[in-house]
Amino acid sequence: MAYLRTGPKFSLSQAAGLYYIAELIEEYTVFTCRVIRILILVTMAIFGGLFLFEDLPASMIICGIISQVTHLLVLRTFPFFDLTSLPFIGAVAFVVINHYLAFQYFSSVYYPFSQVLAYFTLCLWLVPFCFFVSLSANENVLPTLAETRPLNAADESDVVTNYFSRRSKRYGLLSFFNYAKESILPQRVKKSF
Repeated sequence: MAYLRTGPKFSLSQAAGLYYIAELIEEYTVFTCRVIRILILVTMAIFGGLFLFEDLPASMIICGIISQVTHLLVLRTFPFFDLTSLPFIGAVAFVVINHYLAFQYFSSVYYPFSQVLAYFTLCLWLVPFCFFVSLSANENVLPTLAETRPLNAADESDVVTNYFSRRSKRYGLLSFFNYAKESILPQRVKKSF
């Protein structure tokens, strides 16, 4: 019964936290890239420690390390994500393969729930969640020639015009929260006398 009273408040605080993190990521994309790179390297070190000190299957460890290498390749174009690039497709495929191997292993060998949750959180979910939250970071980044989308056919060197012509399309996490805020919360009307 106590959960019913605190459930919506907890969900609202999680949404507010995600909104705040998305805004920080949009403001500090270079720092965010460094943090994600450090998280990838820490996750690779965790996999190395699991290989040395635990008796996890080598297939889980190898797929986990390959997954982190594909995450490093996706990070090369950060904050821009090309959904059709080979590193991105490989990263998604290895996340699915890692989940399958982990579910298969942990369903056959007993580990305490806290250890299984720690493995999933640190080794499988941390870096992909960081990438998911940072999807909205490329909406407020200045245009560069490094963008992988094709430019206008009329003038291929006019990056700024091409950027502002695509500016109306916003698909990131921050734009989703802004839309939810505008559609769910009541708007205050300022009265001018």
